[in-house]
Amino acid sequence: MHTPLADCFLNGITRQTVIAMLKDKGLTVHERHIMPEELEGFEQCWLTGTAAEVTPVGQIGDYSFEVGALTRDVAESYEKLVRA
Repeated sequence: MHTPLADCFLNGITRQTVIAMLKDKGLTVHERHIMPEELEGFEQCWLTGTAAEVTPVGQIGDYSFEVGALTRDVAESYEKLVRA
């Protein structure tokens, strides 16, 4: 799992919660600079935010992403957590 460093956007509670959830699921989360040309190799993508919660991204420019099992699992797990 790769996520951009929070050096030019807010490292918000939603983002921090999702990262913690991923780690609890046994996934390694790499916080690093991500270059636009790397998007070609990405399979899934989502955004996090207070209002957006976990929102799947289908396309950025010429790059398309699937809404796969991991994306759905993260969105559902987050929703259960905040609605509990």
